[in-house]
Amino acid sequence: MPIDPREKCSEFSLKEFIRAMNYGATLPLGAKRLKCGFHPVSWHAALVVAVLFSNSRDNSPRFSGVIVDWMLLFKAAVMGVVEGLTEFLPISSTGHLILVGALLGFDDDKAKVFDIAIQTGAILAVIIVYWQKISSTVRALPHSADAQRFALNVFIAFVPAVVLGLLFGKAIKAHLFNPAVVATTFIVGGFIILWAERRPSSAVRIRAVEDMRGRDALKVGLVQCLAMIPGTSRSGATIIGGMLLGMSRKAATDFSFYLAIPTLIGAGAYSLYKDRALLSLADAPLFAVGLVFSFLSAWVCVCWLLRFISNNSFEVFAWYRIVFGLVVLGTSYSGLVTWAV
Repeated sequence: MPIDPREKCSEFSLKEFIRAMNYGATLPLGAKRLKCGFHPVSWHAALVVAVLFSNSRDNSPRFSGVIVDWMLLFKAAVMGVVEGLTEFLPISSTGHLILVGALLGFDDDKAKVFDIAIQTGAILAVIIVYWQKISSTVRALPHSADAQRFALNVFIAFVPAVVLGLLFGKAIKAHLFNPAVVATTFIVGGFIILWAERRPSSAVRIRAVEDMRGRDALKVGLVQCLAMIPGTSRSGATIIGGMLLGMSRKAATDFSFYLAIPTLIGAGAYSLYKDRALLSLADAPLFAVGLVFSFLSAWVCVCWLLRFISNNSFEVFAWYRIVFGLVVLGTSYSGLVTWAV
């Protein structure tokens, strides 16, 4: 007996429908092709998507022969904006990407690769904002002791994340990438920021990145490793950690941005290489959209943050973390919102 698609529509939830529109629905011929293969989807969901997107495969938009799913590109754009706006604020980009990805049904293996890869777009914004300092340092490296010390400090701070990331990265992703951990670290991190902002002004001994020594850089690099726990925030760990180690707010923020360049580019390149078997040419539009939106939103955010910290503390971000963490925990345990599947 033929199945009435309208009857089937009432049998699954909005979340299932979103996931059906995501990557992986196997649709009948003539339905719009959905790319990437993230989620196994029930045939009920596939049927509804087939009915709603019954345009011919030949009429689907293409880039160089690759069929494009506009809903998936929209999700990529949303994730790119989230990444760019949160990467350099002390509120955890990874934590926000996990939560937003869970709501969008954009949270499987390939989505995790996507989350890391689009950090490169955000880093490009930092390179542009700090281009004068970066280019002058590179030109001065052969003959300037100050430039050599600065580059060495960035390298020293970068090394701990490489070592500990290779040793524990896989285990952390397997066990800690979930909304409960993210919400808890949001709250804990918020209270740490409040504590750091209440330190006496006499505790500041480093007012510019040029004043840092090797051991200062190493300490900041070790603190950065805490950001492997989702929800901690890489920028939050390095900025607030730097402040607690005696750096001014401006110096800690500048060094956090410089340290982000090798850290995030390295993480993105390693993730793409390690999980290259998950990727195909069909993913190019998805990653391109995420990178572009990540770059644009990060550029706006970095320029704004540099102006903001000249006259303001990070306390507003601390309270945001605490309130948002409590909201996530409350809605999760009450069942009001399903943050992850």
